[in-house]
Amino acid sequence: MFSDPMTTGLLGLGAMFVLIIAQVPVGIAMGVIGVIGTGLIIGFGPALTLLATEPSSAMAAEGLAVIAMFLLMGNLAHLGGLSDELYRLAYVFIGHRRGGLIFATIGACAGFGAICGSSVATAATMARIALPQMLERGYAKSLAAGSIAAGGTLGMIVPPSVVMILYAILTENSIIALFLAAVVPGIMAVVFYFVAIAWVVKRNPDLAPLGDRIAWAERRKASYQSWAVILLAVIVSGGIYSGIFTVSEAASVGASVALLLAIFRKRLTKVKFLSALGDTASNTGLIFVIIIGASVFSYFATLSGLPSATVDWIESLGLSPLMVIVMLMIFYLILGALFDTIAAMVLTLPFVYPLVIGLGYDPIWWGVVMIVVIELGMITPPIGINVFVLHGMARDLPLSTIFRGVIPFVFADLARLIVLILFPALSLWLPGVLGWL
Repeated sequence: MFSDPMTTGLLGLGAMFVLIIAQVPVGIAMGVIGVIGTGLIIGFGPALTLLATEPSSAMAAEGLAVIAMFLLMGNLAHLGGLSDELYRLAYVFIGHRRGGLIFATIGACAGFGAICGSSVATAATMARIALPQMLERGYAKSLAAGSIAAGGTLGMIVPPSVVMILYAILTENSIIALFLAAVVPGIMAVVFYFVAIAWVVKRNPDLAPLGDRIAWAERRKASYQSWAVILLAVIVSGGIYSGIFTVSEAASVGASVALLLAIFRKRLTKVKFLSALGDTASNTGLIFVIIIGASVFSYFATLSGLPSATVDWIESLGLSPLMVIVMLMIFYLILGALFDTIAAMVLTLPFVYPLVIGLGYDPIWWGVVMIVVIELGMITPPIGINVFVLHGMARDLPLSTIFRGVIPFVFADLARLIVLILFPALSLWLPGVLGWL
């Protein structure tokens, strides 16, 4: 056992990042370092019991079942053709405008994000649907690809969001309060992206040719054909916010409705169903490993005193609370560009959460702001996970082309982030009015 827990904590933190850089899965790296570090501080007997208690606690947590159900709902919704309908619905109403297909892509990303709750899944789905359409109609490769990479991030902020559920569970906050707090920022994201697109295509019309205007008869037809999307959204979101369902119940009902829609439309085959179950199981397992690893590492970090020492050190700098938040935003931008979203959040929560709450900020507001800035990191060089997802699905598009296309959306996100930081009421107003704060 080491006599200085702080030294052990610092060495453990460094060793964890070394393992992550060496391509060890984040959850495994956190768990291994957590057990070893705890063993060095209080003995390996108590430390090894964490390998039994933490996984069993995670598996028994009812709240974590929500993640699996929402992931399954997203997979089944895509299988049932709902993502195609969303894109078609958005296109018939605004596709005729300059840059209309990009507007439609952003709108469809927001809609599909509300169904699947995953940023990467949203980007991957829209890459299959929207990218060929835009390139076929002469849209610039950079702007077309950039809009999908950026639009995919809406899957993280538009409720229900897997990342929000994780934040709420790990910090013991209300999932519904967090969902409500994200409604206005989610709407702002779409509006700010629309403004960015309008500005870009006005300066350079050649990037986005005009499309044909769709007759109102065709628009009405597309609206009727999109009844399944509207039905699923109303059942899930309406059920949650009206109090008819708990979040867990809404996730289960949503997955069941998505399954019934796929069956009703005769799109469900044994192979596709097993594939949806397999994707859900693998992604859920990955998230559970991260949660278990984060729990073990958080125990070690708390034992070493690192979180409280971090808070004391930042307070000793004498910075204003706003400057501390600005420093954290820069930190998260860098972290979001280098790490997966969930990893960036769970790695830092043990240190950052006590600091932010200690400064007097609302935990619900911080959850929204943190997710927005990590979301921005997903399209920021040098990593930008959404950019790499898109590149993996369209190998003929160079990474430099995609990164060039996301630049207007990066500025839009930065503007939105500044507004949300300066005006916390934008996030807290809705949950406050509905009595969830």
